[in-house]
This record gives sequence, C-alpha cells and structure tokens, in this order.
Amino acid sequence: MARTAPRQSARVVPLRKGTSLEMVRLACPDTAQAILIAESFGSPVVDSDGIRELHERMIRETAEALGEGLGERAMQIHLQRIVGAYVGSAHGAGQFYSRAVTEARDATAKAANDLRDEDIDGPVGFDSAAQRKREFAADMGIQAHALRMAAEGAVAAYEHIVGERWKPYERQVDNPGQTLDRKAAELQMAALG
Repeated sequence: MARTAPRQSARVVPLRKGTSLEMVRLACPDTAQAILIAESFGSPVVDSDGIRELHERMIRETAEALGEGLGERAMQIHLQRIVGAYVGSAHGAGQFYSRAVTEARDATAKAANDLRDEDIDGPVGFDSAAQRKREFAADMGIQAHALRMAAEGAVAAYEHIVGERWKPYERQVDNPGQTLDRKAAELQMAALG
C-alpha cells in the first residue's frame, strides 16, 4: 500500500480584534443623551459638532503637513495608528462610563430601601453616596461623549485622506510557544505516517 503525504491543513491564525467605531458608539452617549445628561445634572452642554469638526480638521492638517515627507502607504499606517488611539481612548471612556452607571444604579436602588441604615442620607447639606455616584456617572458620560466626538472626527478625516473607511488594525495573537508545540506535533504525526 502506498503511503500518501500528510495533508496540509490550512493554518488558522488567531487575530486580536481591535476596537471599532461601532463599539465606541455602543459604549458612549450620543449627542441627544449627552444633552439630556447635561440638562439633568446642571452640567455645561458640550459642543459636540465643534469637537468633531476640530479633530477632523486637526488630522487633515497634520496629514497635509506630513504630505511631502511620507509616502502614501506610510501616511496610511501613521493615520491608522493615530485614529486607533482616538477610538481606543473613547472606547475605554465608554466602558468606564458604563461601570459608573451600574454603580450609580446599584447605589440608588439600595438607597430606595428604607430599612437600610447605611444608605440613609447624611446631615443636611451633604449629598448622599447614591447622589455622588449619579453625579460621577454623569461626568463620565459627558467625557465619554466628548471623546466619542473626537474619535468620529478622526475617523472622518482618515476616510477623507486615505479614501477608504477606517478599520481597526487586527494583529496576530502573540503565542510563539503554542505555535512551536503545534509544529512539533505536526512533525511527530507526519513521522507516524
């Protein structure tokens, strides 16, 4: 019986997923929600469009200044990294905001229970712990929204400059030990026939 060569299977390379603008939009308040937060908590309303436009203009001007020094591919790689930093920052702020909202909800629900002594408001003139958590969550919401607008401006500039939609960079998962083990296993199995 003739031996057949071992079949080579397609190598599956795991990728580390990057943070997308859609993830930012899910995590950070939009303009309507940011206005509602600001009005409900007596905070200043941020200039959402101004933040977005400023960051779009800033990235465009940066690319224009670098235009003579960088080739097309180098410009794309540079802008990929810059936009990725804006998107990552906004996503981190959105996740932090989400945790702050959860803590505020928990504290507010506990404070609504009349039988809990530790949640009773302090002396007159001092905010309750639940109120402080709600105010903190509101501040984090406004910050997350501002960073979302900056990220959206950066993404829009990237699309204008590069001519294609920005996508997060997905790199291979660094795990050289496992790859080496897998190669050794393949060689051993090939030796067995």
